[in-house]
Formats: sequence, structure tokens, C-alpha cells
Amino acid sequence: MKVLLSKINKKYLKIFLAITTLISINKSSASNYFDTLKRKKIIISSLSSVYISNMGALYKLWYKDYEGSPFHFYDDSRHWMAMDKAGHAFSSFVESKFSYQMFKWAGYSHKKALILGCSYSFIYQNTFEIFDAYSAEWGFSIADVAANTFGSGLVLSQQLLWNENRILIKYSYQPSPFIKIRPETFGENFYQNLLKDYNGQTYWLNFNLKSLLNYSKIPDWLDVSIGYGANGMYGGKDNIYIKDGKTYNFNNTPRVYEIYLAPDINLERLHIEKKWLKIALNILNSYKVPLPALKYTQNRSLKFIPIMF
Repeated sequence: MKVLLSKINKKYLKIFLAITTLISINKSSASNYFDTLKRKKIIISSLSSVYISNMGALYKLWYKDYEGSPFHFYDDSRHWMAMDKAGHAFSSFVESKFSYQMFKWAGYSHKKALILGCSYSFIYQNTFEIFDAYSAEWGFSIADVAANTFGSGLVLSQQLLWNENRILIKYSYQPSPFIKIRPETFGENFYQNLLKDYNGQTYWLNFNLKSLLNYSKIPDWLDVSIGYGANGMYGGKDNIYIKDGKTYNFNNTPRVYEIYLAPDINLERLHIEKKWLKIALNILNSYKVPLPALKYTQNRSLKFIPIMF
């Protein structure tokens, strides 16, 4: 399923980049009534097309060939040491943030754009859960929905409270050795690794110091970042798996969580004049800038990492 989702996400990314490029080219301080109508049509038709085509392709290529079932639940809250849940929160946050910006550019008021953007992301992400709920192979995951809600809710609450995002969810990745051992699980190419290699992923909560502490001497762009990762995982629930009819048992390998503390550069708060560069930095700001970090693991070891990817 992750292979299919990677194809869908590629399509979503292409459409999103086209829209954001259009925004950067046409953005102006004032727009008349007809410009606003045109922009609204562009955004609504584009995002609707993304949703309908992606969900249709997902159902046809994946769920259609699996046995259906009545609505049922599935508890995967302990799978992958919650790394997949962190991924859900990150995806929902990024989609809510950019969807809100698109609706705002289209001419909707701050509050309406916020509601539309966060609702779009919430519906988009949780449609997967509805499909799962009616498939005998999977089920409705409350943990996934909770993670999706957290991601969208973080954008919604901050914009309502501060009219800006002072706290961000970011992502970083460094390939783990597990991709060579289980490529069918962790991905057979780099793009699949980005989505599936949970041992190499880190998710970060970024806090902008100046805006949160209201201290003028702190640079606008300086964030402090708390990261979460996990390692030692061969499978979702444990380290036993079957491949080509043979059972592999790696339960002697400890599955450990990792906590990171690092500075970060908030690319959106850099003082840049060129609009195209601001748009590019806005997109790139979803990814953690490689910088020194402290790593703490559950075996109580503390390690300094010169450059943390």
C-alpha cells in the first residue's frame, strides 16, 4: 500500500507545486472581484481534483481486490513504536498549513480559509481510515485519526490564537541499515525509503523562541527543536517476520526510542525579498535543517551528534 501511496503523493506534490508557483507569480497586494473569483475556482477545482482522483485510484488499485467487511476497528497504536503516527501528524500538519495558505490566497477570510484548509486535510487523511474500516485486511484506527487530528488541530489552534504558526512539525531522514535487510518493508528506492523506513525517520516539534518568549534580542529565525525517532525495528509489532517461507527472529535486537534536542533555522522567518524564494523556503521549511543535536535513548545514554539529518 505504501508503494501506491508514494505514487499518489507524487501526483499530489506535482499539483501542489503548480498551485504554489501560480500563487507566487500572481500574488499582489490587492485583487479585484473577478481575480478573487478566478482564484477560488482554481483552488477549489484543483484540490477537488486531487482528492477525487487520488481516492478513486486508491480504491481501484488497492481496496477493490481485497475482501470487504462491515465497519470494524483495528488497534495499531503500538505498531512501529508510534513512528507511523508521528508521520500522520506531520502529513496532516503540512497539508493543513499549505491548504490554508491556498484558500487565503484565493480570497477567503482568515477564519474561513483556516476552516476550509484544515477540514480539507482532515477529510483527505481520514478517508484512508474509512476505506480501512470496510476492509477485512485492516480496520478503522483511532490512533491514526488522533494523530491526524493533532496535526490539523495544531495549525487551527495556533492561527486562531496567534494568527501565525509559532510551533511547527518537521521531518528529517537518514537511511538506516534496515533497508538492505527488508527492502520489501522499508522501501526499494529512496522515495519509498522516505515514506517507509521508520528506523531512519525523525519527527520534530519546532518552537520559535522569539515569538513564544516575546524577547526582541532573539533572531526571528531561531527555533529550538525536540525530535522523536526509533530504531531496532524489523517489523511493526516485534522483530519476527516471515520471508520466502522462512521465519526470521531478531527479537534479540532491542527496539529503542530516541529523543533529540537541537537548534533549527525557521526558513519562513528569514527576511527575504524575492517572492519566488520565499515560496521555496516556505515549502522547504517542512524539513529540519541538518545541525548539531543531542540524542537521548531509553537506555539512558546521551550522545552528541555533530550533524543530525
